[in-house]
Amino acid sequence: MRITPASELKNRIAKLQSLMQRDGLDAVLMLQNADLFYFTGSIQAGLLYIPASGEPLYLVRKEISRARMESGLKEILPFKSPKDVPALLAEFGYPQPQKIGMELDVVPVELYQRFAKVFEGCSIVGATHQIRTVRAVKSKYEIEIMKDAALQIDRVCQRAREVIREGMTDLELAAELEFCARKQGHQGISRMRGFNSELFYGHIFSGADSAVPAYLDAPLGGLGLNPSIGQGASYKKIGRNEPIIVDFAGAFDGYLADQTRVFCLGGLPDQLKKAYDDMLAIEMKLKEIARPGVAWGDIYDQCYQLACDLGYKEVFMGNPGAQVSFIGHGIGIEIDEYPFIARGFKDQVLEEFMVFAFEPKAVFAGLGAVGIENTFWLEQGGLKHITFTSEELVVL
Repeated sequence: MRITPASELKNRIAKLQSLMQRDGLDAVLMLQNADLFYFTGSIQAGLLYIPASGEPLYLVRKEISRARMESGLKEILPFKSPKDVPALLAEFGYPQPQKIGMELDVVPVELYQRFAKVFEGCSIVGATHQIRTVRAVKSKYEIEIMKDAALQIDRVCQRAREVIREGMTDLELAAELEFCARKQGHQGISRMRGFNSELFYGHIFSGADSAVPAYLDAPLGGLGLNPSIGQGASYKKIGRNEPIIVDFAGAFDGYLADQTRVFCLGGLPDQLKKAYDDMLAIEMKLKEIARPGVAWGDIYDQCYQLACDLGYKEVFMGNPGAQVSFIGHGIGIEIDEYPFIARGFKDQVLEEFMVFAFEPKAVFAGLGAVGIENTFWLEQGGLKHITFTSEELVVL
């Protein structure tokens, strides 16, 4: 178990405070688990109050002893109710804020309203962009943890080679691979920020099921076990000469890595094999053009255009009508972080040590899906792999 070093927390808070000062925020108040973990090293129930300058206050309702054990912050205090916050601020000599930032993309409205009453007369605005901007650039410490998550996924793929057999169900395969990951320390939760976005260990499905669209903002969905889940593995039996998708999220010590590999029994039809090779060509295009300073949207446009030129306009990144407008997504503590390699993001550019997963996929209704996904970090000279399993189509 890693405890986030106090030096990491100090650097993260300093970067956020710089953005707060630039944008005229007197304070940021955080409530969401992923953000709490990033800035405190813990997710004990409470809130983190970060002033534009000075020490942050981690106010903990439950469990204060664990928060003090897990967090390297200096000021960790008990509190019972949002109504206690103004008095605690006064105790530390902090004035009542006039403009405060909150995670308005994820905070429930009722909870927001409670804090609005506490800070009556204060302007409350969104601080999600500033928070996600800080989180987008990873430290070497973070990248090393993500490499451990990638090692998890590689072992999952090794296990897939051993256990895939004709006639087993997608669910049985998923259970085998999830068991393997859990034994390697998978934390069991793969966090996503988007509202109603849920993910377990990943997506494992075969044949036509791999091309079944779902509600999730992802190129692949799968039938799932029932409508209450609506994605992922089903009871479909694995057959010969069809793609078997292992789209897996490693999760270790709070951090994620994302990788997709394609397996099959006996080979694939020529159409799918060619599509797989062409998705590798799109990944190669990414590696040629991804550099610090390049706009996220420009990378998307060039890779999407290559997919169209190769003949995949109607099947790239989803079935017709269910296609997503991204090819890559930032990843770290959550699966859907900055940067977004997506349509329209022309004003935001790649920075050194940003980390993202890139996943070009072709989806053929009634036949199946193929594609590749890897997680990379960016250096001045280009992309470096975090995930590392062989990219060859695995024919068993």
